[in-house]
Amino acid sequence: MDSGNKDNVRYTATDMKDEDYKTLADYVGNTPLVRLQKISAGNDNRLLVKLEGNNPAGSVKDRPALNMITQAELRGDITPGDTLIEATSGNTGIALAMVCAVRGYPFVSVMAESFSVERRRLMRFLRAKVVLTPAADRATGMVRATEAMAAKHGWFMTQQFENEANPAFHRNTTGPEILSDFADRRLDYFVSGYGTGGTISGAGQMIRAARPDVRIISTEPEGAQMLEGKEWQPHKIQGWTPDFLPDTLDTAVAHQNVPVSDDESIAASKALAVNEGIFCGISSGGTFAAALKVAERAEAGSVILAMLPDTGERYLSTPLFADVPEGPDEGQELLDGLDY
Repeated sequence: MDSGNKDNVRYTATDMKDEDYKTLADYVGNTPLVRLQKISAGNDNRLLVKLEGNNPAGSVKDRPALNMITQAELRGDITPGDTLIEATSGNTGIALAMVCAVRGYPFVSVMAESFSVERRRLMRFLRAKVVLTPAADRATGMVRATEAMAAKHGWFMTQQFENEANPAFHRNTTGPEILSDFADRRLDYFVSGYGTGGTISGAGQMIRAARPDVRIISTEPEGAQMLEGKEWQPHKIQGWTPDFLPDTLDTAVAHQNVPVSDDESIAASKALAVNEGIFCGISSGGTFAAALKVAERAEAGSVILAMLPDTGERYLSTPLFADVPEGPDEGQELLDGLDY
C-alpha cells in the first residue's frame, strides 16, 4: 500500500541518468570572486580576487589543460593510450596529469629541478612521469628536452607556450565569467601575472573588447622584466615569466606593467592568509602585490580585481613557508599545568 509518505519512496540505479551528474571537467572554471574584508586598498578603493585555486587540480592551469587536450581530440591528433608530454613549472603539469588520468592518456612532465618537490609528487600521485632538467638550463632547456623526447618517442606535445587553445579557453571562460560577475557593476582594473600568458591574453582581450574603460595591468618579477626588454634573472615566483616571451602572450593587451619583487610577493601571500584566510601561492601573492600598488595610485572609489592562480600547498618547501615551524612551537606552553 502506498502510504503517501515521500520518505518511503525507493530509488534504484535505473532512475539515475548519467546526464544528471557532472564530470570532473564540468567543474573547471566558474571560480569564486571574493571581496576582501580587512586588507585596505586606500581611497575607498575596493579589492577583489578570483580564486583559481578552486579548480579541480588546484590552479588556473586546469583551464588550458582541459582545452588543449579537448581540441587535440577533436582534431584527431590523439586517441586514448597516446602519450602526452609538456614542459612545465608544475601547475600545467598537475592539470594535464589530472585530465590525462580522466581521459586515459599516459603523461610525461618535463620540469626544471628548481621547482618545488610538491609539484613533482602531485604529478606522480596522478601517475604522471616526471623528468627533471638542470636548473641552469631554465625554461628554454625544459622546452628543448620536451621536443627531443617527443621526436624520439613519437609523443604528442601539448605546447602550452604556443598552443592557441590556451588563451582561447580564457577568452571563452575566464573573460566571460569576469564580465558576468561585474555586469552592471564598476570594474576599473584587472591585474594578472603571466607564465604562458594565456590568462592575461585571453581574459584581457575579452575584457578590453566588452569594457574598454577597464585598464588591464600585467605584472612580472622585478628581476626578470621581460616585458620591459630587460634581461631575465632567476626569481622565486614559480610559474611566472620563463626566460622567453611565449607565443601565447599578447604583449599589447596590458595598458600598464607593474613589476613586483620576490619579497613583496611572499609578503602579500602571507597577508592574504593571515587577514583574509585565503591560502595561495607566491604567484598569487605577486599578483596581489601588484594590485596593491595599483590601488595606491588609483582614483578614489576604484574597483580592482586580481587573479590568484593557485593554492599554497604546492609551496611548502619554498621560501613562502621558510619561517613556519614544523614541530612544537610556543603554543605548547598552553598545555602546561593541564590535567588531561
